[in-house]
Amino acid sequence: MPLIPEEPQIHESAQGPRVTPAAGRTAPTPRPVPGPRTAAAPRPGTPGPGPARPTPPAQRTPAAQPQAPRPAAAGPQVQLIPAPADGALDAAGEAVDLLLDTGRAPGDILVLTTGEQHPWAAHELSFGEESYWAQHDARDDVFYASVASAARAAGRPVVIVAVNGGDDAALAALPLARERAGALLIVCGEPQRVNAALGAGV
Repeated sequence: MPLIPEEPQIHESAQGPRVTPAAGRTAPTPRPVPGPRTAAAPRPGTPGPGPARPTPPAQRTPAAQPQAPRPAAAGPQVQLIPAPADGALDAAGEAVDLLLDTGRAPGDILVLTTGEQHPWAAHELSFGEESYWAQHDARDDVFYASVASAARAAGRPVVIVAVNGGDDAALAALPLARERAGALLIVCGEPQRVNAALGAGV
């Protein structure tokens, strides 16, 4: 907005002596002092800023572009602990202890066996399947089950599979066990059998 020169102010010395109004004459009413002008109220007679100019195309803010969906996760990390069939349960137990020692919650761990049931599972099943699976649903502790029950078991962050025997049909359930693992799948068994069952090197 162009600057507007202020009206010249005359000092008292240039006006000569101040004259006191005569008695009985009413003093002129002082003119109200206008307040500060804003851009919305320009000086009378001065053209306003006019309509706003459109922003040049180069300065316009680009519209928000839709983001492409992120690719789905490749799946849980898979670790193999080499162990013979008769030592797979012990290797799985050591893996559970290590996870608990590093801060993993017991309810985050599911242990599956391909052969003979884990002793804990065999003991709990002796009281009936209803109470056994109720403990699974409570998710208060490490849960042990047969790999054949992987379809019944809910997913957990960590799944440990002990390849302690069983036929090829039992090993065929390993891909399902991998689907149940949210973050980590640990397989304790003979590497050749495990790799063949999972369909890829571990």
